[in-house]
Amino acid sequence: MTSLAFAMPAEIVDPSVVAPPGDLYSSEPPMESYQHLVQMILLLESLELFWKDRADFFAAGNLTIYFSPRQLTTEQFRGPDFFVVLGTDRRPRKSWVVWEEDGRYPNVIVEVLSESTEGTDRGLKKQIYQDVFRTPDYFWFHPDTLDLSGFHLVDGQYEPLSPDASGRLWSAQLELFLGVEEGQLRFFTPEGELVPAGKELAERAESAEQRAESAEQRAESAKQRAESAEQQAMRLAARLRELGVDPDTLK
Repeated sequence: MTSLAFAMPAEIVDPSVVAPPGDLYSSEPPMESYQHLVQMILLLESLELFWKDRADFFAAGNLTIYFSPRQLTTEQFRGPDFFVVLGTDRRPRKSWVVWEEDGRYPNVIVEVLSESTEGTDRGLKKQIYQDVFRTPDYFWFHPDTLDLSGFHLVDGQYEPLSPDASGRLWSAQLELFLGVEEGQLRFFTPEGELVPAGKELAERAESAEQRAESAEQRAESAKQRAESAEQQAMRLAARLRELGVDPDTLK
């Protein structure tokens, strides 16, 4: 059974250090581009909506993770583009402070690559996420080239994930696939269904409402046609009686 929490070893925390307040502000700069911002929001929004009934996770984007063993905010911090921590309480945070979160690190990290960050994301950050964070699932996605790669931690080392027939990568931690849809990184259910974002849910609701209205209109039209046919039959029967013919004998 896979553990959902990865604790900081107690022996590396200096008990003599007076820790700063736990509710620290994130020190991350703005996203690299509008494209990066949209991608981060899309992942965050869709997962939050998909897990709307869950209270055991924290998901964030472009938020600082403070992880100094000496509990200092000026050393050892990183800000993944998107990350998910499982087995924690779902509440807003200004940053993720490892020593204030029972030593928990992210279970899943996604980095959105760019020319200026690609080398760090593929190299230094990958090493930190593997050796320090011990994050089980790490993905990177390049919005320009649509390169999607993923890794799963096996015996302390990242092993590349193999895509399925649709080119999607499985996250064992999220129990969801990650794949590219219309140039964007998206989540997919184990059955291959797209995990919708807010706009798509609204469009689905609007479409369902339109279908309901259309069905209602068809039912009303059918009712009107039935009433019209009944009225025509009544007029025909009345005319036959005027001519001395009993319409009941014609049945």
